[in-house]
Amino acid sequence: MYKFRKILVPTDFSEQFMIALNYAKELIGNGDSELHIIHIIEHSVYPADLGITQASFVDLELEMNKKSTEQLEMIKKNLQSEGINPIIKISSGRASERIIEYANEHHIDLICIATHGRSGLEHFLFGSTAEKVIRKAPCPVLAVRQRRN
Repeated sequence: MYKFRKILVPTDFSEQFMIALNYAKELIGNGDSELHIIHIIEHSVYPADLGITQASFVDLELEMNKKSTEQLEMIKKNLQSEGINPIIKISSGRASERIIEYANEHHIDLICIATHGRSGLEHFLFGSTAEKVIRKAPCPVLAVRQRRN
């Protein structure tokens, strides 16, 4: 069986992420592999007529970064209680691009990513981060979806 030394799990803090994380935990085995967890804060565009000024946009970004840091630290603490010491990272930009850049920079062996099953117009307009990562990743990608009952 192929040994994955470095596994990356992107997170949006959803239930689907937890499923992908559980797969990654199984694949790292006895702890001699690195588990990387990354969260991407995507830039949002707000119409001027909503009354959101540049200053409040910066405040919003800072608040998102603060909340994301708190959530990642909680995930890290929970994993450490299981004997896993993950490497965590927050980045900003387009999620698929940042995930691929991180995988290249850190020589990731496997990306374990959750899918969300967008369909129809939403999929057409926004696409799928997982789909883009699968197409452009420098390593194998395990796309994990929630089981349907």
